[in-house]
Amino acid sequence: MSSKTDKGGKADKPNKRKGLVFKLALGLLLVGAGGGGAYALMASGMVGASKEEGPDVPRLVRKGAVDPYAPAVGRGQEKAEFVHGEGGSEYRIAYYTFPEEFTSNLRDSDAMVQLSLAASTRYDGRVLMWLDEHELAIRSRLLVEIADTAEEDVYSPEGKAKLQKRLTAAINAVLEATEGFGGVDNVHFRSFIVQ
Repeated sequence: MSSKTDKGGKADKPNKRKGLVFKLALGLLLVGAGGGGAYALMASGMVGASKEEGPDVPRLVRKGAVDPYAPAVGRGQEKAEFVHGEGGSEYRIAYYTFPEEFTSNLRDSDAMVQLSLAASTRYDGRVLMWLDEHELAIRSRLLVEIADTAEEDVYSPEGKAKLQKRLTAAINAVLEATEGFGGVDNVHFRSFIVQ
C-alpha cells in the first residue's frame, strides 16, 4: 500500500490542507505587502496626488492673485483695488507691523537701542495670522536677539543687515516651532534709535 492512500484509496487530506493553507497565507501576505506599498506611495505623494496637494502650508501668492487667507478689511472701510507694478518680484509682499517698540540694552555695553519693526512675507495671509497670534513669543525671542547685539554693530550698515537676518531667523524659528512653517522673508526697521 502506498503512503499517500488509506484503505479506501483516498488521498491523504492533511497534506492537501497544509498546501492549501500555505498558498492562502502566501496570497494574503502578498496582497498585504502590495496594499502597504501602495499606501506608502500615495501617502508620500509620489502616486495619486498632484504637486499642489500635500501638507497644508502657506503658499506663495503671485501679484494680482487672490489670497484666500488675506486679513479682513475693517467694517465700513473699503479699499480701492491695488494695482501691482509689472517689474520686480512675481510675488506680492505683505507686511506685519509689530504694534509696540522694542527697547533693549546692548551686549557688554551701557548703550540702549529702541526699534520699531515690521516683518514681510511673500506667502499667504496665514503667516500674518501666525505673527499676530504668536506675537508674545516672537517678541520675547526678538528681545533676546537684540540684547545679544554688540554696540559697534548698530552703527554700521553691515551690522544692521546682520541684525535683520538674525531677527528674521528668530521669527521663523518661533513660527516653525509653533506652526510648523516660518514664511517670514525679512525684518524691516521702521525706526532705529541708539542711546
